Amino acid sequence: MAAAKRGGNGMSEQRRHRLRLEISREASRLFWDQGVDATSGDQIAEAVGLSTRTIWRHFRSKESCAEPIVTQGVEWEMRTLRDWPADMSLEERFSTEASRFRREASAVELADTGLAMRMIRLADTEPALRTAWLMACDLVEREMADIIAKRLGRPADDLDVRLHAAAASAALRVLNEDIGAALLDGADPAQFADASERIARAVRRATGGAVGDTVTVRG
Repeated sequence: MAAAKRGGNGMSEQRRHRLRLEISREASRLFWDQGVDATSGDQIAEAVGLSTRTIWRHFRSKESCAEPIVTQGVEWEMRTLRDWPADMSLEERFSTEASRFRREASAVELADTGLAMRMIRLADTEPALRTAWLMACDLVEREMADIIAKRLGRPADDLDVRLHAAAASAALRVLNEDIGAALLDGADPAQFADASERIARAVRRATGGAVGDTVTVRG
């Protein structure tokens, strides 16, 4: 069992995830501070305290180093949907979890959220980072299909489920881009105090109301 949880180099998946995320944090800081073109793999390695060879063992390119932190930018939303109780509406779920996040989020989580916001914004002008963001959105869509299928009691490859997942994930992408850009441009964060409600409304609208209500669990 232990072997099944290890990669080819003997590193556990959990440790590999932590290392990739730490590399991603440093790469993202460098990308934002000095630009993607001006950032080298050697600089990223030095910032993390690793060899350049180790960086390339975990990432296919310097730009792909942004992928883990960008994925972190939508992790809270996906975690909220992943554990969504059947007897709770989408609006109630997001409101409850948003309150919990505000109370319990660590400094690291908040910093990761800010970095993800910056990488998503930078993706507007950096095609390689846009690829990283769209890859994260593709993962969201795939997981969204599983979540919606379970919610509606249908197969994940059902056409309606896939259409709902595509629409819902697109709504999340647009909201993340729009809110993040506004905040980075200096908008008052108080304007987005209702961000969780906006997300819930967007998903409900995008799926034509198919996703959002409480459901009856069949025994």
